[in-house]
Amino acid sequence: MLEFLRIARWIMISGFGFLAGWLFVGYLVARPLTMSLWLVLTCVAGFAAILTIGLLFRRWLVPVGVVLALALFVAGYWAMTVRLMNTPDPRDVPQLTRAQGDPGSGHTAVVYFTHGEPSLYSPIGWINQFNEFDAQGIAFVPLLARPIFLYRLRNAYLKVGRSEHHDVHVRMLSALEEAFRTNGDNTTRFYLSFLDDEPRPDAAVIQALNDGASRILLSEVFLTVSNHTAEGEELVEDLHTEERFGVRIDKTGPLWDSDLLRSLFVARANELLGGVEKDRVAILLVGHGQPDEWDVAWGTETEQEIAFRQGVLDRLVEDGFNRDLLGLAWMEFKEPQPAEKIEEFVELGAERLLFFSAAISADSIHSQYDVPELVREAAVPHGFTIVNLGAWNDHPLVIAAIKDRIDQQLNTPTEG
Repeated sequence: MLEFLRIARWIMISGFGFLAGWLFVGYLVARPLTMSLWLVLTCVAGFAAILTIGLLFRRWLVPVGVVLALALFVAGYWAMTVRLMNTPDPRDVPQLTRAQGDPGSGHTAVVYFTHGEPSLYSPIGWINQFNEFDAQGIAFVPLLARPIFLYRLRNAYLKVGRSEHHDVHVRMLSALEEAFRTNGDNTTRFYLSFLDDEPRPDAAVIQALNDGASRILLSEVFLTVSNHTAEGEELVEDLHTEERFGVRIDKTGPLWDSDLLRSLFVARANELLGGVEKDRVAILLVGHGQPDEWDVAWGTETEQEIAFRQGVLDRLVEDGFNRDLLGLAWMEFKEPQPAEKIEEFVELGAERLLFFSAAISADSIHSQYDVPELVREAAVPHGFTIVNLGAWNDHPLVIAAIKDRIDQQLNTPTEG
């Protein structure tokens, strides 16, 4: 019996340590309704490990047991993280029922494609993103740090309640379709799609094909050409629509060089002067940013973000705003950070600050939480007014910019 206990204690401490690590990852990434259960189970496994050491280990074996438990905790954490990264994408892709060679009914389908973010916390979008980066050889968040990354994402959701991203894009697509109908186009059909939400762009294209579309246009509601636009285009291209059905998929390209979109920022700034003279109003355009290493593979992301925002600043100066009180900052990976620029504006005599999440198409965790948190780090005088203008959202000028890109493609004759 004594010999059995001597062997069993090593098995027990190993099992409890491994289980605690496994369950801890479950707690870090679980949805809010189940995270408390995961935490309780983690604590039970951890307490069982401590109790086993306290009751069954003596003298010099105690630190050995502690080290073993910690090593197995890390092993369990690693194993669960690997399992998490292999979570299959649960998003539904409909069956393609159109017969090969079917030319369709002659109408055009516009697949509205944007980044996407679930209204409530879900880790699958970032799991897909991690795996995509791994496949491309792009370094981003070490494997063992990924559950912590998802934990922080969940905390952001908990603080803001929900992301408005999906609902805003639903409104934007509705406004876009209404603009076409108002102009007399009653045949073009519209389909919503997201890279990190439902439905996926390939699912939307399949639905358009099943509905008989003879031409498909991918309306890319992004600011820049990046790995995000490439991922969506790859999903769509894998359907081989031209070879199978003679249906070409054209793309509008992102909006980084859209004058209409640039004019949005001038219009909104003028709407929110709050009685302060233009030359005393500071405006900060916060870009998303990416690591310098990524600029090697996707230099367009940074180049186009900068070019777009510089163009906005030029328009603001032309409209009467003070060049010294206009600036650019980054949300992450690059400098300067928002707080640094805001403090400079205060020193130069700014009386009011307007800030935009300039690269975000619709309000999201970035514009609802991440950027405002960075702005709040600035040391400003009591009473200094800071106004968050958020993302682009469904402003008429945004809808006009998207429609303009679509019109340019629709007015381009198809080959053959």
